[in-house]
Amino acid sequence: QVQLVESGGGLVQAGGSLRLSCAASGRVFRTYAMGWFRQAPGKAREFVASITWNGGSTNYRDSVKGRFTISRDNANNTVYLQMDTLTPEDTAVYYCARQLYGSTWDSWGQGTQVTVSS
Repeated sequence: QVQLVESGGGLVQAGGSLRLSCAASGRVFRTYAMGWFRQAPGKAREFVASITWNGGSTNYRDSVKGRFTISRDNANNTVYLQMDTLTPEDTAVYYCARQLYGSTWDSWGQGTQVTVSS
């Protein structure tokens, strides 16, 4: 199983940017698609973005398209989420995870808090 550690969260004003990182252990990291999810207080966890094993294809939820960019560096076992033009609605704990197949994800990290002030 892959161990994931997220970092890069923080407090930012609306319109600002943050770059999240997800560091993975294990050589098998590069063979799996990876994703970012988020969970706001009182709400269910939701999908944010995903990227295939080689970075050749990405997918985003509609509300972040054009603002967020997911990328990966397989040589350094890291997945990134560049978040621009942040809004208060982006406030949440952000998690990365490994895609086993279909809608099944595992190896959740501990999460990193993102807070966007208005």
